[in-house]
Amino acid sequence: MFGVVATIVAAIVGLSLPDQEATGLKSAVCRVLHPLSGDEACATGDYADGDGGGEGDGGGGGEGGDPFVPNGDPFEPTRCLLSQEQTKTTVVVQIFFIKISSSETVKLQQWSDGTVTLERITEVGGGVTASVSAGIRGLEDWGGSAKLSGTYLAGSGSGGQWLFSGNKTGDPQKDLELNLEDAKQFTEYLKAQDECNSRPAGPRSSELGMICGYHANKKKPDLPPEKAPDVDVTKTSIEASGNANFGGKFKSNGKGGKDAGKSDGPKDLGKISGEVANGTMTEDVVVMRAHTGPNAGKITFVYTFTVKGSGGAGGVVTGEKMQQVAVTYDAATYDQEEADGKAHRPEKLVITTSEELGGGGGIKVEGGANAGPVTIDVGGGGGSTESQIYTETAELVLDNDADSTLVEDWLRGNGDQPAKNPLPSPTDAAEVPGPDASPLERLLHDKGKLSRLDYQANTDWWNASLGIGFGISAGQFTLGFKLFGIDITHEEKTQTITGNPTYATGPKSGGARPWVDWKNCSKIKPIPT
Repeated sequence: MFGVVATIVAAIVGLSLPDQEATGLKSAVCRVLHPLSGDEACATGDYADGDGGGEGDGGGGGEGGDPFVPNGDPFEPTRCLLSQEQTKTTVVVQIFFIKISSSETVKLQQWSDGTVTLERITEVGGGVTASVSAGIRGLEDWGGSAKLSGTYLAGSGSGGQWLFSGNKTGDPQKDLELNLEDAKQFTEYLKAQDECNSRPAGPRSSELGMICGYHANKKKPDLPPEKAPDVDVTKTSIEASGNANFGGKFKSNGKGGKDAGKSDGPKDLGKISGEVANGTMTEDVVVMRAHTGPNAGKITFVYTFTVKGSGGAGGVVTGEKMQQVAVTYDAATYDQEEADGKAHRPEKLVITTSEELGGGGGIKVEGGANAGPVTIDVGGGGGSTESQIYTETAELVLDNDADSTLVEDWLRGNGDQPAKNPLPSPTDAAEVPGPDASPLERLLHDKGKLSRLDYQANTDWWNASLGIGFGISAGQFTLGFKLFGIDITHEEKTQTITGNPTYATGPKSGGARPWVDWKNCSKIKPIPT
């Protein structure tokens, strides 16, 4: 068990896990989570393939095609993300093996075309979870322990997005500044409106609500944003995690009461420990159905596989690897094809990969007390990290039946080269395809918009938890479950573009696609907030 935890953490900190080891580790975790399915199920199912049955979409997408050809090169993407501020609060309640999760995420994004978007999504989900822990051999008396757990959640959510693009001075940099001011002002309006909506009922609640709403409306910017709030979100998530802790245990002398002269040996009373390593693998499938806005009438599947963790006392080194597939369909056509049992025809594919590596101060500790088989644990922590994020994106607009069918077959596992882990690399797609290149890799090379971006990020976080459990010790292993638990995590993350953004031009003589400066991305600078 400790080996699994160590391997996950080593893979993250080093960011150099070979593909075959990544697949093997994925399968090993599958067998832990699904002991009754056997090796065959884990070798042939989603854990082995990494394609999630084709239910994937890289989130960002939605614009069916560029309204113009920028700088005369049809391979240059229209815009890029310059800066993003994200705040996320998650509350998880566990009762026995049942886990209930709710979260709210707010994003404020600056774009290279001078526009600003504000997005708020709330999600509620429920599922099951289980874990097993063990003392690290030879270090039990020092409080050394490792834990492996698995969670399955399914839920839904709702979201709103507002586009601030009303300021058009002719100077994109000035437009960005004005649109950002409007977005911040609109954020204050939303906060004030939330306070009005949360007022308790009373004899004059209606009149007071009208007065509160009047003052909230005064906070709106002069130029109202374009609103696209009607988005249905459903999400399923499978998580495997492990951590290692070191600390100290409290023990009694085994004597007391009327049998003070007798002793059954020392008894565990509780512990204090700190987390020194952790690793998590998550597979998410998100379905977004837009009813209004620029993506109205579209359904997008987002499939994401993430491996992340930290190592060292106080979380000195942190890292994350992410692979994401985004696929967009016409919603009405998709629903009819589902009803008729016909193959689907995607309109857009986006593949995004990212690597994040950084470090900083922080600590996560836990204290516990035992009362027979019942345990009470209280934990918490916080910290701040600085990191570098490297992203690559490949975008395909599927404007003909042949390309659409090719992508759908790849997603659904039809043919000889279905989607698998790792995904095709946008960087590799810029090279001349080799003789063993798959049809999708050739399509990405011939028609994909390929881009690369670097970001500098700062993350501040805190966590608090309370758990009441029931456990039975068997040797160095502890088997048990939570009677009740609550865990609250708050994270604020800011990322800003750095370096020189680049994109791959169309194929040149010999077939290669050179990387050049992405002028549509670097023509204006992000505004510090």
